[in-house]
Amino acid sequence: DAVSRKALHTAFEQGVNFYDTADFYGLGHSEELLGEAFGNSDKVIIASKVGHRLREDGSIFVDYSSDYIRTACEASLKRLRRECIDYYQLHTAKVADLEASDCVEALEALKSAGKIRYWGVSLSTYNPFPEADYLLAHRLGSGFQLVFNLINQRALPIIRRAQEEGFGVIARMPLQFGLLTGKLTVESRFPEDDHRHFRLTPPILEASLKALEPVWPLREQYGMSATELSLSFILSVAGVSTVIPGIKTPAQAIANTRGLMRLEEADVQSLLNLYEQSFAGLVDKMAKAEGA
Repeated sequence: DAVSRKALHTAFEQGVNFYDTADFYGLGHSEELLGEAFGNSDKVIIASKVGHRLREDGSIFVDYSSDYIRTACEASLKRLRRECIDYYQLHTAKVADLEASDCVEALEALKSAGKIRYWGVSLSTYNPFPEADYLLAHRLGSGFQLVFNLINQRALPIIRRAQEEGFGVIARMPLQFGLLTGKLTVESRFPEDDHRHFRLTPPILEASLKALEPVWPLREQYGMSATELSLSFILSVAGVSTVIPGIKTPAQAIANTRGLMRLEEADVQSLLNLYEQSFAGLVDKMAKAEGA
């Protein structure tokens, strides 16, 4: 916990003012750490999520009922030591959940009561379109959290539409399981208890590193590390509001915040063009490996 708190304070010192969590992360412990670090400070923006729960047997289920959302929000506020959650998200809710439950009514009620400022939905990794389309069509909420990075650009059409409609976009998983840090090689292997063991199998890892070769000359052009280039690319795409690389240590907080800048428009476009040329097929394989 001491290292985590130091990481949060280091990130803040580096200029980070947006922090994303969920009541399910560490079963509330992640929110508690943020509460200890920042409390009710108006110098930070806190986003959290609701909807994932744990049964007594350890299995996970979802609950987007009005009663649970209201109760969970109060519990999150207490753990975060805040009077209001800046951005409250339904954790991977599906269209059926949005249609069948009274979650939207509950979120609007929390907003009216001053418990939350804005709300949105954290979308699924590989198929974010149905829920994004539903929210945009019905003008519900204020934005999305979605996966977007150099390799996985599937959600780009959503980002474009969100920009047109005035919805915010949080880009998560910006380093694609470490592929975009420049630290992995074709010899890299992961233990069975590491999620990358099945996500980055040797064939996918080798194909990914090969496909990324045309990207890395830009590191020298901009004088950046692979991580800095990968994060700068995301922030340079019009319509992206913020990006949320994970941090566990002070060193990671520094590595994920230094050297970021807007890339030249021509370079952004060339990296976007690489998606259909080189990355789309890879993302399809990754989705299949996860059963998505």
